[in-house]
Amino acid sequence: MPPVETVPTGSMPAGDEPRVGSQEEPYRFKAGVNLVQIPVMVKDKQGRRVEGLLAKDFVVKENGVPQKLTYFTSDPFALSVAVVLNTALPDVTLQQVHETFSALTAAFSPYDEFALYTYSSTVSQLVDFTHKPERLTAALDELKLVRGRNNGPPILGGPISSQPPMVNGLPVGGPATPPVNTPPIESRVLNDAILRAALDLIKRDRMDKTQQTRHKVILVISDGQERGSTAGYKEVLRLLQTFGIQVKAVVVGQSALPGYRQVDKLHHLLWQGYSNILPKYTNATGGGEPYFGLTRNSIEDAYASITSDARNIYTLGYNAAAVKGSSAYRTLEVIVDKKGLNIYTKAGYYPLPAGQASTAR
Repeated sequence: MPPVETVPTGSMPAGDEPRVGSQEEPYRFKAGVNLVQIPVMVKDKQGRRVEGLLAKDFVVKENGVPQKLTYFTSDPFALSVAVVLNTALPDVTLQQVHETFSALTAAFSPYDEFALYTYSSTVSQLVDFTHKPERLTAALDELKLVRGRNNGPPILGGPISSQPPMVNGLPVGGPATPPVNTPPIESRVLNDAILRAALDLIKRDRMDKTQQTRHKVILVISDGQERGSTAGYKEVLRLLQTFGIQVKAVVVGQSALPGYRQVDKLHHLLWQGYSNILPKYTNATGGGEPYFGLTRNSIEDAYASITSDARNIYTLGYNAAAVKGSSAYRTLEVIVDKKGLNIYTKAGYYPLPAGQASTAR
């Protein structure tokens, strides 16, 4: 490892400072425009976090070229989390999610900050970024009054409809051609919701009043369905990868069913697109595989696992080679010199123009 500076006391929660000279001691850069920081989560085949890895265990490649690491830490980070909830879920699913709200609030530490967004056909911010859990709790309690959509198909005919009497499928005294009843297509603006949360997260300072670095996360609770967004997936992903924002997700409803997930993967392999696009976001931004919540307990466990995983990561850094005037996408690959491990990190990044934020994580 090249020469580094140690982080001064006060950069972490009180009592968490490592001993000077210990292997766990974090490092600090003299930040430059080309500094790249990469959060990395390492798990074993059973899905358990792997701790105790050192800088020498990692290799980072940018566009296939190994990079010289100048930064490494495994110390926990406080979080800036934008919680994004789909309120257009089937009512039975939404009510199940409502029952988990106390566990959602409990998943955050006193050092975290969090905001709350909802979306269906539009996006709304219910709580701006705050450290106060009581504000999040109050907003979530009000959300419990919101009902989801009906599980059944829309009523387009029959005795309780407003149609005139029918004979052989045709209205009495009406045209000879039967009307075509098409149910309305409901919007699910997931791309727009992630974009709104990301734009707000970008404005959050990386350092709070205690000089503590924060890791930026969008936590989506949804079935992953996308319809009607103004923003496209590719442009939203570019923003996330440029500013180092991870997407983590709890997939609920029918999208969490094992059979449905297999069909969704098959559609992707056959180039028929995704019904649930959240795995695309989470894997491309380093958030790992989504959690699938079929029960109240599994959803609550997912909240705790997501915040714990986001907080306890390895962070690697290197100084990227400067390419004047270039903002082309750069691929990233992280290799761990141990067998049987799963590595979760972002697929790549877009360099920031000169004069903007000096690091991307």
